[in-house]
Amino acid sequence: MAATVRIGTCSWADDALSKWFYPPKLPAKERLAWYAEHFDTVEVDSTFYRLPSESMVQGWAERTPDGFTMHVKAFGLMTRHPVKVETIPPDLRDEMPVDERGRVDRPPRELRGEIFRLFLEALEPLRTAGKLGGILMQLPPYVVSKDASLDYLEWAREQLDGYEMLVEFRHRSWLDEQTRAHTLAFLERIGASYVTVDAPRSDTAKNLVPTVVAATSPLAYVRLHGRNLATWNKRGGSAAERFDYLYSDQELAEWMEPLRELAGQSEQAYAFFNNNASSEDPDNPLRRVSQAATNARQLRGLLDVNNIAASGGA
Repeated sequence: MAATVRIGTCSWADDALSKWFYPPKLPAKERLAWYAEHFDTVEVDSTFYRLPSESMVQGWAERTPDGFTMHVKAFGLMTRHPVKVETIPPDLRDEMPVDERGRVDRPPRELRGEIFRLFLEALEPLRTAGKLGGILMQLPPYVVSKDASLDYLEWAREQLDGYEMLVEFRHRSWLDEQTRAHTLAFLERIGASYVTVDAPRSDTAKNLVPTVVAATSPLAYVRLHGRNLATWNKRGGSAAERFDYLYSDQELAEWMEPLRELAGQSEQAYAFFNNNASSEDPDNPLRRVSQAATNARQLRGLLDVNNIAASGGA
């Protein structure tokens, strides 16, 4: 039997969702529970910017129903991003190399391994509750396909032993025609799940990967970032600007057969919307809508019409 395509958004607390998805004046602490009435899965992105606390994660577990799945974005230092020194636990700061901009970058493996340990320790309440999905390892665009990068991913896989590791590439060297088969075979060999992306199309931007529909484990994972090429590499632009895009029905319809294919070859299948700005409501020009939530509902409707089992967004 094909897997059910579980639809969600990348965060339940971005500005557009907070303003245009939730009921007016709904307290922030009640948003996750309300979100979980409409979706059965979510991506946590706040963990990219700061290590979560166990008490925070315990709250997530308590505010979501049985069967809910949370995929958690890895802390920046885990994916070779520089991070502000104040985001590092105080007892580790003195040991970390800090650059002239006050950022921790390229720490020794043993210190990076300690960050992995603290991250996973904090996620234990979700794991105990059976609600922890994968750890999303979104690599920065300057991490290119080469032996050192493969070595790092294999080391990271060891740190995440016993956890689902989701890998998203942001440099086209991983997925061009000459390397994609090798990249996918490598992920399959180390037991990591490849993340398929929908993003702007460009023949020249190296930090835009082609859409390669594939799964390297029993878990299929798709992230839809929008197709706003004009803002993708805008200097000083915010995440909301980069991912400012409302998909049309026609564009989402392009995903029917790929999602059918992925669901058919997987035990679990997920589709997440990362377009996290707001747009004029197509049905009412006097109000605005959250792009991610609106497109999630559109995708669910299209999947239903095409007889592809889905959950969330109804």
